[in-house]
Amino acid sequence: MTDGEPIRVLLVEDNPGDRRLILEALAEVSYSRIQLEHADCLQAAQDTLASTEYDLILLDLSLPDSHGLETVERTEDVAPDTPIVILTGLDDVNIGIQAVRAGAQDYLVKGEVTGHLLVRAIRYAIERHRMEAALRILSLIDELTGLYNRRGFMTLAEHQLRVSHRKQSIFYLIFADLDGMKTINDTYGHKEGDQALIQTARLLKKTFRGSDIIARMGGDEFAIVAIEPAASSTEQIAQRFQDNIAQYNATHSKPYELSISIGVVESAPTEMCSIEEMLERADTLMYAQKSARKKSRE
Repeated sequence: MTDGEPIRVLLVEDNPGDRRLILEALAEVSYSRIQLEHADCLQAAQDTLASTEYDLILLDLSLPDSHGLETVERTEDVAPDTPIVILTGLDDVNIGIQAVRAGAQDYLVKGEVTGHLLVRAIRYAIERHRMEAALRILSLIDELTGLYNRRGFMTLAEHQLRVSHRKQSIFYLIFADLDGMKTINDTYGHKEGDQALIQTARLLKKTFRGSDIIARMGGDEFAIVAIEPAASSTEQIAQRFQDNIAQYNATHSKPYELSISIGVVESAPTEMCSIEEMLERADTLMYAQKSARKKSRE
């Protein structure tokens, strides 16, 4: 949404009377520039949100196919970047407050909504969400490589784990470590070490898709969540990455070769395992590969 464009709002409300009250409230404010669309259940809203972008969602918590805080969570699954304003009855004010604590921007009590109050809540929610998103990006990005940092990775990976359990889908978690980082720093300087880290980040972006979660975890360590991966096995993922590294080394005249050890683990839909536990398993596999390489060079 830019200045001059209408504000696109999806109203998720099954009660025709409450929907009419919202329409009448908006009609009171002729300058609101709000373009309202409607879904009468959560499934219809999810289908719409999967294909259409909105500036804000007005969400009733009591729908035919969902109730309470679960409604907020399921909506955020399909539209994580869209601000939500909750519509609640007088007897559900506490749930509205809980929903705001869970991530919604605001809540409005049905029957007390005026046009000016509704428009103000919509505009403020959108602006707050933009500010929060900007601050969130600054706190989740690694300054050197432009990848997510550890905080960003854990936040997004835990969210993906919940989604995968719900959808009964798999993803791969990859832990990668740049071999010989200390030698590069000691021999060629920290500036060259930074360049090695930057190039590793570029190779990771080349290997994985834009929808995957790629992060620098700190130092010379990286982690990736490959979501619904095109490769059908951990071996294929590892080989594709090593092929890209080999191509880089063959075409770049550096005084050293990039070498990156990796460990790959698969998340089974039925396995209740945390991201931290998956990272530990992937780290163990990565270290085994690193040790094997070290022995082969001795």
